Amino acid sequence: MRILLDSSVIIDALRHRRGRRELLRELLEEGHELACCAINVAEVYSGVRPHETEATTELIDGLEYVDISREAARDAGELRSEWQRRGRTLSLPDAILGAVALRGDLTLATDNARHFPMLHLRLLSLPGA
Repeated sequence: MRILLDSSVIIDALRHRRGRRELLRELLEEGHELACCAINVAEVYSGVRPHETEATTELIDGLEYVDISREAARDAGELRSEWQRRGRTLSLPDAILGAVALRGDLTLATDNARHFPMLHLRLLSLPGA
């Protein structure tokens, strides 16, 4: 299974929180492919601490990189608009992650399933640690 990681999962793995580093290792050992996109890279690096730079680069570079296509960007805008009409605001990063996962037939690994109400989106809801 190809799994797109939510940024919070990557950050928790880098900071050794909630057992995420071990979980990612287990997923890899089971043969899953772990991926990120530009949203993850930007969100992760926006909060990187100076002593975390090397580990951050190593982790990000070790993930499959999925481009955000023009179609996925359009889908994200349409998803956000659709959910806004339903009275629910999706953040733009979450809408993009959801659209990238849907377009790329990826499962999204997240701690925040409520941020991703999109129908047909496969979620890997992560347990607490």
